[in-house]
Amino acid sequence: MAANNRRMSGKKGAQVGSGGQRRKGLEGKGPTPPAEMRKGHKKNRIANAQARQTARRPAPRGRGGKGTSEMVVGRNPVVEALREGVPAVTLYVQQFIDNDERVREALQLVADRGGIHLMEAPRPELDRMTNGLNHQGLVLQVPPYEYAHPEDLAAAAYDDGEDPLIVALDGVTDPRNLGAVVRSVSAFGGHGVVVPERRAAGMTAGAWKTSAGTAARTPVARATNLTRALEAYKKQGIVVVGLAADGEHEIGDLEALGGPVAIVVGSEGKGLSRLVGETCDFRVRIPMPGGAESLNAGVAAGIVLYEAARRRD
Repeated sequence: MAANNRRMSGKKGAQVGSGGQRRKGLEGKGPTPPAEMRKGHKKNRIANAQARQTARRPAPRGRGGKGTSEMVVGRNPVVEALREGVPAVTLYVQQFIDNDERVREALQLVADRGGIHLMEAPRPELDRMTNGLNHQGLVLQVPPYEYAHPEDLAAAAYDDGEDPLIVALDGVTDPRNLGAVVRSVSAFGGHGVVVPERRAAGMTAGAWKTSAGTAARTPVARATNLTRALEAYKKQGIVVVGLAADGEHEIGDLEALGGPVAIVVGSEGKGLSRLVGETCDFRVRIPMPGGAESLNAGVAAGIVLYEAARRRD
């Protein structure tokens, strides 16, 4: 019998094998996820607890020189915000999320930037944090913006031996217009932007994105009362110039743009408010031979800033 077994063991032909499973088991499974995202890891449990605490915590109310924190929701918005350098505190990632290209890019951007916490949270927690918005498993927490004081902008210019070049926005409520103005102020050597505390656009994630990163070096100040802030500028020798469709002067004729100046831009629909218009030393118009009735705040500010920069050269 033993001899028979030996003969059978040497028989040629198909043998029972692993079906390639051993080779597949040796293949790599990609980079190891961070500890915060590995189920059962101590850091994962801590991250989940912190996410639950954040979800229950009410949003901070802005007071003094700070805005309020903000949540950027959805895969594309989160990736775009990280690409544009929008300040961020924490990236919340849904547990068991489908790992597509956008999720991988968001994680890579967070790793490259550093200083951003990575938290994994169950879907119900993200639903509560975003009030039921379609977050697609990614939520980016943007910290409150640190606003300057209007007087700081003029003081910084004078300290550098330069004539202040400031833009004030009156009734502009679209954050993208604010971001565009910040970008123009930076491009033409301005010293900052002033916005009212109420009924006005603030430095949200949308404003940061539109500024294309220039908000990191161009301060935005918030005024409790814009009229009083402009009057304070006038006492410091700064000429206040308001943009108006029916202005008495054209921008190309106003020599005051070559000195210390605060340019006031109103909303596209209503223009300057009455009190702000009365506070201006000059009201200027932009000639538009094409017949357009008005320009949005970002475009209008860019045109006047170019003229001011040209006169300073």
